[in-house]
Amino acid sequence: MLDKLRAVENRYEELCFQSEQGDFYADPKKAAALLREKNNLEPIVEAYRAYNQAARDMEEAQELMADPEMRELCQETFRKAKEDKETLYRRMQILLLPKDPNDEKSVIVEIRGGVGGEESALFAHSLFRMYSMYAASRGWRIELMNYSETELGGVKEADFVVNGQGAYSRLKYESGVHRVQRVPETESGGRVHTSTATVAVLPEMEEVDVVIRPEDVEMQVFRSSGAGGQHINKTSSAVRLIHKPSGIVVACQEERSQVQNREKCMRLLASKLYEMEREKQDAQVTGLRRSQVGAGMRNERIRTYNFPQGRVTDHRIGLTLYKIDAIMDGGLDELIDALATADQAEKLKQANG
Repeated sequence: MLDKLRAVENRYEELCFQSEQGDFYADPKKAAALLREKNNLEPIVEAYRAYNQAARDMEEAQELMADPEMRELCQETFRKAKEDKETLYRRMQILLLPKDPNDEKSVIVEIRGGVGGEESALFAHSLFRMYSMYAASRGWRIELMNYSETELGGVKEADFVVNGQGAYSRLKYESGVHRVQRVPETESGGRVHTSTATVAVLPEMEEVDVVIRPEDVEMQVFRSSGAGGQHINKTSSAVRLIHKPSGIVVACQEERSQVQNREKCMRLLASKLYEMEREKQDAQVTGLRRSQVGAGMRNERIRTYNFPQGRVTDHRIGLTLYKIDAIMDGGLDELIDALATADQAEKLKQANG
């Protein structure tokens, strides 16, 4: 690993030198790519240099221990430098793990009511609110693509883009079945019901990232439904796309223009086709769907929200937090941080054989 780190440091120094040259920005696209590479290498190099400094501090302290008057002071210096060195070594191992190429992308989130009738639709609405508030807390922007309500304000289905750098790196852990245990608003007897909703998180792909042949796509238009004032049901502006080879169907109805809805549909279709191809490649390589924390399938129960007990439990890592109100108001960072840490630990375990 240390040989690899020396190579990383050499590459970083080379990039620093290049960025200081007068003609560096002559090719803006190339310059941007090199600066991105430099920024990605910087935390690794900083940790490596701090690791080397800790090693030097250990050596110096050990040499000075020969002096009886300095021994006690140097033992403390040696102990601290040794702890720092071990911590930095673990940090470098994590920093050197291969990064998901999609981590910096925006995401498309799909929420669907599951088992539980109207209560599942109301829970799906709660999840939509939770993710909207989480996105707002991080300065990300929500762009609605498709939103279908029930009469009581629940959500049959909600498709939306979360625009923001690094959105996928955080929200990718949310894919799967979310279960709720609470007394429904529609229940007069006060009994606790169990319902579910499904969440799917896809990295947003551009059409250029995925080959979509025009002849493979059938477009249908229909009238929008739901809240929307006088415009609703007067023009066929909503768009449904059917990708014939895969059978994937996507729909968008949130824009007033048919052209804009079609454009959104194509973005959604590109992301779904990319995810389908990635799952196929994963299956070929491993013989099964990826086992990492962040790869929950839609039919896997990943989390339970128990309102009477005020707790949220993530079943993948066995974490229970008694702060359901804060979590439903978008306070997801503690959960997501724990999932990311578990994911890194799993990848380290695999990397070390």
